[in-house]
Amino acid sequence: MESAINLQSVYVTDLVGVAILVIIYLTKGWKLPTRKDESTIMMALIGASVLNCIVDLFVFTCDGKQGAEYYFILMSGNTYLYFYNMIIGVGIIYMIIKHIDHKTTGLHMFFFWMLSIIEAGLLIVNFFQPIVFEIDDRNTYHRGPLYLAFVIIGFVLILYGYAYYLISKLRNPSLRNFPVIQFLLPILIGNLVQMKFYGISLLPVSFAVAFSAIAISLQNECIYVDKLTGVYNRYELDKIIRERRIRRKGNIAALMLDLNDFKSINDNYSHEEGDNALIAFANILVEVVGSEGVVVRFAGDEFIIIMPKFKGGDLSDFKKRITEKVDEYNANSGKPYKLSTAIGGKIFDPTGADVDHLVAQIDALMYKDKDAFYGEGGHKR
Repeated sequence: MESAINLQSVYVTDLVGVAILVIIYLTKGWKLPTRKDESTIMMALIGASVLNCIVDLFVFTCDGKQGAEYYFILMSGNTYLYFYNMIIGVGIIYMIIKHIDHKTTGLHMFFFWMLSIIEAGLLIVNFFQPIVFEIDDRNTYHRGPLYLAFVIIGFVLILYGYAYYLISKLRNPSLRNFPVIQFLLPILIGNLVQMKFYGISLLPVSFAVAFSAIAISLQNECIYVDKLTGVYNRYELDKIIRERRIRRKGNIAALMLDLNDFKSINDNYSHEEGDNALIAFANILVEVVGSEGVVVRFAGDEFIIIMPKFKGGDLSDFKKRITEKVDEYNANSGKPYKLSTAIGGKIFDPTGADVDHLVAQIDALMYKDKDAFYGEGGHKR
């Protein structure tokens, strides 16, 4: 009777997990404007999670049943469940890093590949020598001596994701819209409960709940994101300045930039090509800023960079990095036009800064730079 009740509970949790994941998929909760790579990762992880719930249901159903076919299902099914934990752990942390920094470093990729190779190697060996799990003569599943290796790696990935997020959030307050702590929590709880209570299947539905939190967080963040360029919009700028005034900690560095002679790109090469120029310029700014600050599309071809905890005394090096990246883009883009940017910047004390005052000052400084580009003939747009 107890086994029947346990099996029913597994059916319920797995089917609830499938239902949650299918709803996320059908409502396109995984699809993010201007973030194609992250959308692809999310969709792949959701698909792997649906399969995980189904496989989990099958292996619990077949556990203890006699026959070679059941042995095959149990061996291959449990192998996938362990393999899935590797996929999902690495996949989520990869997505977190890519979302925060818009790229992944070679060191991160080495870290991910190392963990993946270790886990895949253990699972391959397990087919010949039961070190991770065992299917005994009665076709009953048992944990093996290296079962804990997978649990430990899972916890390492979760803790790494937490640490990376918290450190990045100190530099970039806009990451509050991407609450990693909340959506990693269901996975952490599921791991702890399933490790403590043998025979309970909680991880599949835990992952489904986590994906719901991720989808909601990402869609909520999109409210503050410019749909064309993928950088933040003016709503985010207001929030950053307001928060810095309340906290009264550290200086704010702010720069305003716009594209010189942007109108000629639209007039001579089409508005679509103008949009492409804006996207390329936004990507350059995001690459230069990284996790040091926030890029905001203020209006048209005007962008603002906010670095909430700027510790330097001069912005000249930062401006130089931007112009060098623009020159690098021009040398390699193959476009019939060249991008050029006017930049004005200043370091502010947040206690006396409001959005209008800040924008007015950096706008004036930016136009001084634009005058140098056009000469004394006025502001050509």
